[in-house]
Amino acid sequence: AMAPKKPLCLPALLLPLLTLLLPQAGTRSFVVDRENDRFLLDGAPFRYVSGSLHYFRVPRVLWADRLFKMRMSGLNTVQFYVPWNYHEPEPGVYNFNGSRDLFAFLNEASVANLLVILRPGPYICAEWDMGGLPAWLLQKPDIHLRTSDPDFLAAVDSWFKVLLPRLYPWLYHNGGNIISIQVENEYGSYRACDFGYMRHLAGLFRALLGDRILLFTTDGPEGLKCGSLQGLYTTVDFGPADNMTKIFALLRKYEPRGPLVNSEYYTGWLDYWGQNHSTRSISAVTTGLENMLRLGASVNMYMFHGGTNFGYWNGADEKGRFLPITTSYDYDAPISEAGDPTPKLFALRNVISEVPYHFIKHQRLSLIWGKGNFLCPQGPIRSILPLSFEAVKQDRGFVLYRTYLTYTVSEPTQFWVPNNGVHDRAYVMVDGVFQGVLERNMKHQLFLMGTVGAKLDILLENMGRLSFGSNSSDFKGLLEPPILGQRVLTQWLMFPLKVDKLVKWWFPLQLMKRSHPQVPSGPTFYSTTFPILGEGGDTFLFLPGWTKGQVWINGFNLGRYWTKRGPQETLYVPRPLLFSRGALNKITLLELENVASGWLQQNEKPHPGHPECPGLCPAWPALCSGEMFCGSPRLFCRQHRLSAGNQPIRPG
Repeated sequence: AMAPKKPLCLPALLLPLLTLLLPQAGTRSFVVDRENDRFLLDGAPFRYVSGSLHYFRVPRVLWADRLFKMRMSGLNTVQFYVPWNYHEPEPGVYNFNGSRDLFAFLNEASVANLLVILRPGPYICAEWDMGGLPAWLLQKPDIHLRTSDPDFLAAVDSWFKVLLPRLYPWLYHNGGNIISIQVENEYGSYRACDFGYMRHLAGLFRALLGDRILLFTTDGPEGLKCGSLQGLYTTVDFGPADNMTKIFALLRKYEPRGPLVNSEYYTGWLDYWGQNHSTRSISAVTTGLENMLRLGASVNMYMFHGGTNFGYWNGADEKGRFLPITTSYDYDAPISEAGDPTPKLFALRNVISEVPYHFIKHQRLSLIWGKGNFLCPQGPIRSILPLSFEAVKQDRGFVLYRTYLTYTVSEPTQFWVPNNGVHDRAYVMVDGVFQGVLERNMKHQLFLMGTVGAKLDILLENMGRLSFGSNSSDFKGLLEPPILGQRVLTQWLMFPLKVDKLVKWWFPLQLMKRSHPQVPSGPTFYSTTFPILGEGGDTFLFLPGWTKGQVWINGFNLGRYWTKRGPQETLYVPRPLLFSRGALNKITLLELENVASGWLQQNEKPHPGHPECPGLCPAWPALCSGEMFCGSPRLFCRQHRLSAGNQPIRPG
């Protein structure tokens, strides 16, 4: 078998040795995180948006074109079957040449930066002749297909002992691109319901592929009872006309924890000779996809490109009468039979573009105020009256002003700075509890209470000095002493904060993790890591549900965000700032005001209040505050960031 040129980019003969020697192969993983209802790719949260394309329905010379169009549509994964009868035309005679070279197809998928979900059967359905089973099996008239019949199992074992070892180097943890493999196919719809047969297959797959590859089953809702098997991850199939909430609720009876997965979301349907061409409306397909993606589900669209039943390979159905399937397998798919993008493709791409390539689960690292020695290692500057940024030699960023109340304020009392003395924005806290904001040239009503000795913190943000329209110097900070009621506050400690150094060197944050309170209040650091599959490109960061703050990526200060005020809604992330090929990138946010509540409940039970997601939302993002809106940071590729007029695309 041909070995993947990507991500290893090494000759095929070296692959077995490298699988044993290269440390990066051992660190690659794709697993189910049941506790948090998600997949993990190399330890980072991941979900796939996939499409089906069958190499046996597309001429080999066109594989790269179709896969590239899928990748450019926003997909990160391709799903395909392996038809047994296409590769073993006679018992013991195997053909993996030309358009039957599925390993070359795996390589083309790798070149297109697509992961792979493989469905090797032995039965595949797929509207393919005999569902992929070889017709020569019927030379034994009494054979019982898809059961524990020894004659059938012997043929299956013989085939898989040829196929599966050739697939082994292509498993993701071995350096390939196959992240999961299906056992059988929609077995619950078959009359036999032979669990012994399914257990035999599961054991065979494990024996030949090992324990690390994720094995799964998929069935329609009515087939889950006979099609699922303990030890295999259960997924479901349904289309845009079906009741998503009801079906996912049924799935939870068989797979109580883990990510929700629709392995066949129908973008169209097949055609029979003598009947009308089947279609699925664009609005129905896009609405259904959008709803699933908002739930955090992983989805495979069947088909994304249908192709053609060349030669005699079409299958047939029995629905009261014999119904042979047409040569065309166009399927009303987003990419037409001829490989042309359709209006359905562009509509689906728009939906996918509103969903991140990476839903970033953050970790709250600390409130910054309890550990001033990390942010201001030289210690505070003391003064009776507050000093400006310039006086404490802080050019940009933030200065923390601190004093302690010398008397008890038992009633809400106005807190203010005379003569427009806040330059430019002040975040006020009492004993670590956020009270509100004072802003330059704006009249804010802010009232405080506190006991004697209470700690009053004011974080001053420099929003940028005047660059036009004034010849006067633009000093920053507290330019007048603050007043509480009628009393001028004195005896100030000033901390010129070295935030950029803190973020860049990172390690002090780990020391601060243990000290933060249960619920963040006011300015708070958040951080996480995330991978970029493939090489990636220019990116935009979208922060729905966040208010105002600063962002760093891999220690680089990306700039301010002010989602609540706008108009800018995304931050440009140049490609050179990011590590690619699965390496972990670090993102840190200093949120100055507050984050949408769903973020603070990421490890709690899903929100049950919305009619479309009663208890079905994944553990993260778990916002679902009546809008099914996921308030997580999102990364968009450059292509999907821009719409007409260069305006940012808003989700939902």
